[in-house]
Amino acid sequence: MGFKINHLHIKTSDPQKSAEWLVENLGARIVAENLSGETVGYRLDLHGLGLNVTGFISGQKLEQHYGMEHLALDADDLPGTVEKLKRNGARILEQRQLPDGRNVCFFEGPEGVRLEVMEIKK
Repeated sequence: MGFKINHLHIKTSDPQKSAEWLVENLGARIVAENLSGETVGYRLDLHGLGLNVTGFISGQKLEQHYGMEHLALDADDLPGTVEKLKRNGARILEQRQLPDGRNVCFFEGPEGVRLEVMEIKK
């Protein structure tokens, strides 16, 4: 049996604002919008990773909550990325060096979602 990642789902109180934040700060691209039906939602392409950004889904029986643990992204210009995040008001949670020598930065995205950018391993 084979698997591949289909999407990461972020639930937020303001899907449009969160989708726009991901576009502006991380270079995501909106590929589809669902502005009717069970919930307002957006499908984004985040450098090849599918992201669904929605509010709570009215027909879902499973308990729902906002956010997710974190999403990690490789950055080809970590210092520039961190500076842009700071300039745009992102809350920086931690910057540190990993045991393999790469630098990483954890920061807060929409609805408190924890995100990480890391230097590309050379």
